Amino acid sequence: MGRQIIDISIFLENDVVSDPEIYRPKIQYIDHKTSLPDLASFFPGLKETDLPDEEAWAIEKIELITHNGTHLDAPYHFASTMDGGERAITIDEVPLDWCFQPGVKLDFRHFEDGYVVTARDVEDELARIGHTLSPLEIVVVNTSAGKRYGNDDYVTAGCGMGYEATMYLLERGVRLTGTDGWSWDAPFVYTREKYLESGNAKLIWVSVVRTFGATRGVN
Repeated sequence: MGRQIIDISIFLENDVVSDPEIYRPKIQYIDHKTSLPDLASFFPGLKETDLPDEEAWAIEKIELITHNGTHLDAPYHFASTMDGGERAITIDEVPLDWCFQPGVKLDFRHFEDGYVVTARDVEDELARIGHTLSPLEIVVVNTSAGKRYGNDDYVTAGCGMGYEATMYLLERGVRLTGTDGWSWDAPFVYTREKYLESGNAKLIWVSVVRTFGATRGVN
């Protein structure tokens, strides 16, 4: 039996909680009637009755940021440098080959919201499913956030991957990862609490920023 390709992408929609409010996509739907003046502007004298069913095209005007919907974050998203000062690679420089590899799912739905996954947690889950990681294998983590998608608490739901857990994957040749949460890290609302208690800014983006300082190619 050949490899199975599974589409795990999500729709871009208005009024669905997929990002913090200031970053949500905005879609203006222009239907077949609304677009008639636009089409007529190309053809002086054109009347609605000249067109089949008196309709023009249907299009969408979309306002997005690069973090909306299903997407791939490049190292440059997190910092301008990596590998001890080297320029961080941008999305067009991420090898396409990384994106077409076998995948494995790690089930972390049992961890509470805000939990930071450790290397031991990754080891235990791999042992549970009887899997040994291979270089370039894509690792996707299933958190409790997946069931909250579209709800008001989506961006605060699920666990996050810690520095040790992320390094565990990198050291075994993993270069692409995925999550059903809004971020690879724990939700910011929990990190904020830890930051306010300690004043330690290193807690922010603890897995991604620190990891990209040492190596390239996660998430």
